[in-house]
Amino acid sequence: MLPYTVNFKVSARTLTGALNAHNKAAVDWGWQGLIAYGCHSLVVVIDSSTAQTLQVLEKHKADVVKVKWARENYHHNIGSPYSLRLASADVNGKIIVWDVAAGIAQCEIQEHAKPIQDVQWLWNQDASRDLLLAIHPPNYIVLWNADTGTKLWKKSYADNILSFSFDPFDPSHLTLLTSEGIVFISDFSPSKPPSGPGKKVYISSPHSSPAHSKVAAATGAKKALNKVKILITQEKPSAEFITLNDCLQLAYLPSKRNHMLLLYPREILILDLEVNQTVGVIAIERTGVPFLQVIPCFQRDCLFCLHENGCITLRVRRSYNSIFTTSSEEPDPDPVQELTYDLRSQCDAIRVTKTVRPFSMVCCPVNENAAALIVSDGRVMIWELKSAVCSRNSRNSSSGVSPLYSPVSFCGIPVGVLQNKLPDLSLDNMIGQSAVAGEEHPKSPILQEVHLKFLLTGLLSGLPSPHFAIRMCPPLTTKNIKVYQPLLAVGTSNGSVLVYHLTSGLLHKELSIHSCEVKGIEWTSLTGFLSFATSTPNNMGLVRNELQLVDLPTGRSIAFRGERGNDESPIEMIKVSHLKQYLAVVFKDKPLELWDVRTCTILREMSKNFPAITALEWSPSHNLKSLRKKQLATREAMARQTVVSDTELSVVESSVISLLQEAESKSELSQNISAREHFVFTDNDGQVYHLTVEGNSVKDSARIPPDGSMGSITCIAWKGDTLVLGDMDGNLNFWDLKGRVSRGIPTHRSWVRKIRFAPGKGNQKLIAMYNDGAEVWDTKEVQMVSSLRSGRNVTFRILDVDWCTSDKVILASDDGCIRVLEMSMKSTCFRMDEQELTDYPENEEIKNLLQEQLNSLSNDIKKLLLDPEFTLLQRCLLVSRLYGDESELHFWTVAAHYLHSLSQERAASTTAARAPAPRDGVNNPLDICYDILCENAYFQKFQLERVNLQEVKRSTYDHTRKCTDQLLLLGQTDRAVQLLLETSAENQHYYCDSLKACLVTTVTSSGPSQSTIKLVATNMIANGKLAEGVQLLCLIDKAADACRYLQTYGEWNRAAWLAKVRLNSEECADVLKRWVDHLCSPQVNQKSKALLVLLSLGCFSSVAETLHSMRYFDRAALFVEACLKYGAIEVSQDTEKLIAAIYADYARSLKNLGFKQGAVLFASKAGAAGRDLLNELESPKQELTAQ
Repeated sequence: MLPYTVNFKVSARTLTGALNAHNKAAVDWGWQGLIAYGCHSLVVVIDSSTAQTLQVLEKHKADVVKVKWARENYHHNIGSPYSLRLASADVNGKIIVWDVAAGIAQCEIQEHAKPIQDVQWLWNQDASRDLLLAIHPPNYIVLWNADTGTKLWKKSYADNILSFSFDPFDPSHLTLLTSEGIVFISDFSPSKPPSGPGKKVYISSPHSSPAHSKVAAATGAKKALNKVKILITQEKPSAEFITLNDCLQLAYLPSKRNHMLLLYPREILILDLEVNQTVGVIAIERTGVPFLQVIPCFQRDCLFCLHENGCITLRVRRSYNSIFTTSSEEPDPDPVQELTYDLRSQCDAIRVTKTVRPFSMVCCPVNENAAALIVSDGRVMIWELKSAVCSRNSRNSSSGVSPLYSPVSFCGIPVGVLQNKLPDLSLDNMIGQSAVAGEEHPKSPILQEVHLKFLLTGLLSGLPSPHFAIRMCPPLTTKNIKVYQPLLAVGTSNGSVLVYHLTSGLLHKELSIHSCEVKGIEWTSLTGFLSFATSTPNNMGLVRNELQLVDLPTGRSIAFRGERGNDESPIEMIKVSHLKQYLAVVFKDKPLELWDVRTCTILREMSKNFPAITALEWSPSHNLKSLRKKQLATREAMARQTVVSDTELSVVESSVISLLQEAESKSELSQNISAREHFVFTDNDGQVYHLTVEGNSVKDSARIPPDGSMGSITCIAWKGDTLVLGDMDGNLNFWDLKGRVSRGIPTHRSWVRKIRFAPGKGNQKLIAMYNDGAEVWDTKEVQMVSSLRSGRNVTFRILDVDWCTSDKVILASDDGCIRVLEMSMKSTCFRMDEQELTDYPENEEIKNLLQEQLNSLSNDIKKLLLDPEFTLLQRCLLVSRLYGDESELHFWTVAAHYLHSLSQERAASTTAARAPAPRDGVNNPLDICYDILCENAYFQKFQLERVNLQEVKRSTYDHTRKCTDQLLLLGQTDRAVQLLLETSAENQHYYCDSLKACLVTTVTSSGPSQSTIKLVATNMIANGKLAEGVQLLCLIDKAADACRYLQTYGEWNRAAWLAKVRLNSEECADVLKRWVDHLCSPQVNQKSKALLVLLSLGCFSSVAETLHSMRYFDRAALFVEACLKYGAIEVSQDTEKLIAAIYADYARSLKNLGFKQGAVLFASKAGAAGRDLLNELESPKQELTAQ
């Protein structure tokens, strides 16, 4: 068993309280599971799984308005390890980039002195991970290198910019939300500022147009939808159009390309940017609570919404088929297709008051199944989404909401019902994909219907608002080392006392003891304290005094002064004697009371003519040791006497003696020994009195006349042979009692509020608190050690001070924080690894480190990792999730999907060689959030569904035209012709559209026209009409040529889209391979995206080769392992060579990490390529045996 140790190492830390209004939007949840938020000018970092504060970063001089974690979408290895990088921006326009683990600022950036509106890390290219884009008010966007602090470029716009959003599918698209409308930028690039002013659009709602007057008959939701037929216009709306300029937020949907949401207090609009039209509206009923914020998800088409009452709701998009199969009495003649988001789950609201209101919400970026709510009083509430399987018959059919099903696959691969899986690992492992239009869910027994609910799994509460009274528990000694806990008691203005454990920084207990503000606390032991509170004085100046004795383990508190306390002069201070025997209670206009702490009895109430006390302190000297010696001597004598008298005296007398002894020992136990203790106090004239207390006698022993140089004495501290007095005028007087000399030092800092000696034998340091700060003095040398002044080196005012340990001080300040600082009182961030973690050299300790990480996993995860049926692919995917590794996560998701579907195809083709098997991919396709990487059939289905919706939603000629173009590209000629023929005769395009309709209908039948059309198309493209030319080529089934032209003109994304919807798989693969070459080229440098495209094409050996060339040895080796298991790489001479090289390089990197066994395993797999390495790894063993 380990030796019993107590961790009383207290590192410097800050306990934070309520937030400031500027901190409202300063919160972010990073990929590594940490949440950062702003609290005044501090940045607090907490662990989302334990809700424990890990770090408080202090360097900003003004309130923090934004924080953003750097993304984790790069390959991690020794050269580029996991790092905790955070950017925080404040009201004065300063941006600081932090290394959070070390607690140091890596870089500081300043452009203007106005609050930063928004800041975002660039995540899309492999070249540099240090780029940070920021909005500097009123209208500048600046790109910074956050590593060096250099400005790369700056660009101004016409309107004030409020926030921005990057298109998650196309990093060159950036959208700005301005005070006037929205600006779309389509040529964003890290290398140069965007050209031109961008495309500016306004959002308006026609409220008096005749087209909408006929809607009056419609009811409820229909009415609401028609009312909010929002138009996006290029011109500034005229007077009869209301502009919607109270937009709270703008964000792209990460779950599907080219969709954006706009948030208003009472509705969320979903826009399709291809046709610039609203395709969905989520409106709140009249009685509902308005929105504050919304976070769209990536893995599923869901929205986390935060409402003004602090309630978080989850809305999931309804699958289309449920729109057609509504069980209404009469079929709807005009089924309005709509992106409908159903409310699936909501958490409890909070009590909103004037000072307590929800600030903002963040969502876990890795698993998207948890949200954290930041409340203005400093609380952080972590709500996790849990899924519960519900039985078929319990379903409430009248709710009209289509059921949600659990997904078929776990970690990328379909699993059986009985197989091990982790419940609620991530959003896509909780709910399956919504079915596509017209397709019912395959009714298989695996599909289980699930309900979602929110569960509060973490709560971090901040300190209440100041004022504070703080007191550290008695210091650590050799006697109490086994039981010692560094506890700090904090008395608050609402009458409760909070006890914090300073090793962990966690709240140990919260005790509601008083009904008014706590004025002071004194500990009576390691587990108990006295606290006093006074109510506000009445017109006579009298108050209700509350003095409570609290036992910490049980939480029991008793009124120490019994019935006393109503309508009397307020208590000024309480002081407990050195041996914790006596208590002195000092009142404002009432004589001193002396109490016995152990029996809660009053020893003496001083007479009316007793002098008024301005300061009081107990002496550290006492006669306990000599008393103990005396007592032992008496006991021995008594024992001797009883032995002698026993033979002589009768039995009766001996029993009397034993009774006497028993009585004495009992009284000793209850009373302990009353040792003699002393205290000194000063009166208004500065005279010092010295009194002695022993048992219940109080003796006046000496008076020292006032020192002429001192003003009215406000506080006294006494330790060893040093007595220090502080006065109203900021003088400190040091008395050396042994040498009988005194020395006065004027500090020129006004009223000395409090002085206190540091704990520890022979430690003569002292802290003094003033109105404007604090100082630490060395009383042995009589010189100042450090000083802190409000307004000069800190922005906050100090409310109370104490010593935490012999070399650390505690400051309570008016910004609602309590700081534990080194004696120098410099605000420092602590290193996160000070929490007793060890650095590991390259040796066997790597195993211990891995073991520690494994130990910290839950039993569910361990069980899963030990399960032989849990495949390598699933392991890779699970580990990337646990580590929050963005780049690995996307790689293994796509790899697992396509390797599995390859094996399914093979199995299908061998079992049923006669009938062509349908691809499993269509039943269980890759999620649409992967866009271009999805299977072609599923992608086409999605695009058709989307164009249906656009068609239903179109409201102007412009929209109709865009829909026609899309339909023609998708090959839906009949519907395109219908739309073309709708053009009214007044329209200037009437003639063109009519001719186009004729062309489209005749093209399919006539042959010779093809060459003419092709010629016209190529001429059009050559003369800058690319879109029109491509359309004509698609009409004559020359989509492959169209793709080539698009790629030539740099429209790579459009070409990929067209290839997927129009070409057969071989032609499509050609187009996409050309795209891969483009992505790998040095000027584009998006190899990680190229890898995903290659995976979707099934070019697995190219993937392995590319991974190896990028030096991603770990990923390459594991990928090759998985491919060989699935038989996805054809083994030839070339591939064997590649595989051996990958294994050898992976073995080498494992050796560098100190992971010997793994290195030996892969070196032996590498054959000839790994032979040298294998000999090298095995040679030390031989040397050892030889010795």
